[in-house]
Amino acid sequence: MDITTLWRAPEVNPVNRKARSIPGLNPINMYGRVFTFAWFGFFLAFWSCLLVRLVAGPACDMFGPRYTFAACLLAGSLPTALAGAVTNAKGLLALRFFIGILGGSFVPCQVWSTGFFDKNIVGTANSFTGGFGNAGGGVTYFLMPAIFDSLVSRQHLSAHVAWRVAFIVPFICIVSVAIALLICCPDTPTGKWSERHLRAEQNLAEHGVTGDVVNLPAGFGDKSNSVGTGSPSAGSNEKIDFTATGKVTGNHDHEAQLGQQQMLDTARGEVVQKPTFKEAMHVIFSPQTFVTAGAYFCSFGTELSVNSILGAYYLKNFPTLGQTGTGRWAAMFGLLNIVFRPAGGIFSDFLYRRTGVWGKKSLIHVYAVITGAFLIAIGLTNSKNTSTMFGLIAGMAFFLEGGNGANYSLVPHVHPYANGIVSGFTGAMGNLGGIIFAIIFRYNGTNYGKVFWIIGIITIAINLSLSWIRPIPKGQIGGH
Repeated sequence: MDITTLWRAPEVNPVNRKARSIPGLNPINMYGRVFTFAWFGFFLAFWSCLLVRLVAGPACDMFGPRYTFAACLLAGSLPTALAGAVTNAKGLLALRFFIGILGGSFVPCQVWSTGFFDKNIVGTANSFTGGFGNAGGGVTYFLMPAIFDSLVSRQHLSAHVAWRVAFIVPFICIVSVAIALLICCPDTPTGKWSERHLRAEQNLAEHGVTGDVVNLPAGFGDKSNSVGTGSPSAGSNEKIDFTATGKVTGNHDHEAQLGQQQMLDTARGEVVQKPTFKEAMHVIFSPQTFVTAGAYFCSFGTELSVNSILGAYYLKNFPTLGQTGTGRWAAMFGLLNIVFRPAGGIFSDFLYRRTGVWGKKSLIHVYAVITGAFLIAIGLTNSKNTSTMFGLIAGMAFFLEGGNGANYSLVPHVHPYANGIVSGFTGAMGNLGGIIFAIIFRYNGTNYGKVFWIIGIITIAINLSLSWIRPIPKGQIGGH
């Protein structure tokens, strides 16, 4: 790996202008700037909501991920500021519901990142933005108490007032980031979201290739609605014919070298389309979407449910650590996302460059089966030894959180013309998994070990049942 890619301007795909490396340490560069705002915006808005994710996905395809991202942050910031005004249980429940809007920011975070980074590196980009964002849940364990302590010790506020005032800090941070990403970053590498089809056609023409970008890719809803030249059916292996003018007028600085057919397939199959309800249902109920959704149901669902009980589980097995100590050890589970989720995306991209899309899909299932084995081991041993328990949890976190990163490395390949829908549905199923697993924990009281091995068995069973499905539909244009 060339470490200079972390700060120098990346090569870009000549058609869709997506970067082929991640300049994560260069916020001056457009791609580095979007990468930074994508992970930092999600970092500030970790808590999630199933409903918002379902809505945010189609909204990304309709209005663009940048505006959807900012809307989620701004809509969720107000209830965050009002948290200190809650005085009863009903108010707390209402607050938790509306703060859940912030959780929907994960979907535009991933869709926006996908729009700026090409298939060879998109898994790494998505896993870093998602992993750094998810780490916000772990940082919260340390940061909010520190803010509270500062208000009490330095501002001399009473504890009753200080915890209420503390919520103003995340409100200011969230609003600032939302406004900054609107001002500093573009919708897409090619410009405005509304002009993405036109820009793709212009880039084709500049590289000596003519042909319209179809309104509906093959297999997306009613084939009769497709327009353009030579669009094959969903089940066809026929390539789209192109006309080469031979005149190349575009600027080739930092551009990757692609063949003319490859450029046309990118334009025809990977430019996001505005969805109708019928088309959205076609995408959601495809077997390929079920793969990413089912795997994320297990991996992110487990992460959410374990996050909610891990401090209590540690306190039960290691009472001498005390509530503060066990809470800090539990927070490490979320903080490991900084390393483990990106590791999954990096390894996924590595396999893709050598084995293709099947490598990405296989990695998801391998990670899931090993995660399930760790969950079963944790549940059956129910260790009272700190080294054993923390070691098993760390091992489980490596494959669990790496599996989350690998999943959103595959998502951009599945129906790339409807990436928002696939991303939103997959993310929502992760929340559904968290809800279901949390219910299982609830109905088993403090018998945490039992629930761990139950979730482990569910994870292995679901992933083995999905392992036979093709990673992308047969005959699909784009996503390969």
